Amino acid sequence: MTQFDDISSDTSSSQVREIPESPGTKQWLVFSALLCATVLTMYLAGGALFAISLLLILGAHEFGHYWAGRRNRVKVSLPYFMPAPPMFIAGTFGAFIQIKDPIPDRDVLMEIGASGPIAGFIVALIALWIGLSLSEVSTVQAIQGISFGGSIILAALSKIILGVTPFSNEVDIQLHPIAFAGWIGMFITALNLIPVGQLDGGHILYALFFEKYLYLARICYLALIPLGFLWSGWWFWAVLILIAGIKPAPLVFAEQKLSPFHRKIGLLCILIFALTFVPVPFMAIGF
Repeated sequence: MTQFDDISSDTSSSQVREIPESPGTKQWLVFSALLCATVLTMYLAGGALFAISLLLILGAHEFGHYWAGRRNRVKVSLPYFMPAPPMFIAGTFGAFIQIKDPIPDRDVLMEIGASGPIAGFIVALIALWIGLSLSEVSTVQAIQGISFGGSIILAALSKIILGVTPFSNEVDIQLHPIAFAGWIGMFITALNLIPVGQLDGGHILYALFFEKYLYLARICYLALIPLGFLWSGWWFWAVLILIAGIKPAPLVFAEQKLSPFHRKIGLLCILIFALTFVPVPFMAIGF
């Protein structure tokens, strides 16, 4: 996830962008403290294999943003991991970076917005593949607990590796901790790719469609309201997006068109969103 500081986009067209300074000691201390706290809460939530797997997914996502920012000479912070009480399923609220410079153009915005979800998706895909190969299939039992929703990518991999899908009414897939980390990683990827506001998907949508951004972003935002009747968490997410605002990221050269290559990157992210999106991520059973 990327978050913009209050920055101006009135940079002169003749200005040469300098290579941003490396993070200072204070940033590294904050990064290290939050990382250690998040590793601890993730370990308490799901054990060592879960914590390591999810940390690799989140790390790939955020350092994808970081790498893209540094590559394009845009000043960005180190990732800030957010620990959460272990009872909140994953032991983390995710992570984010701060972008401290205005973005030069739509190509750079696409690279920064898309690099995180693509990198995180690749690592989550590997974790899900390995984890499913270690998971077990059992007959459905009438027990109390939480059922995790199935995405297209989970259904496809489950069918290939286990011969069943999570949509079956006759069997349960007992996810291995690595597979569960992969599931969480895919879910976080989908959340970040919601095409509105300061989410990665909002940056991608703005880079792709530019003049139509506000119209499309409002439609995507309003879609969260009926989705909330399927899972109330979408209403909470809608409130968070509203607080952050749906205003697009500031661009210096907003009139510059998106290159064909970067347009393909955006379309790839739309595909990833479709593969990872889960309308009902969590459902209580047996209560």
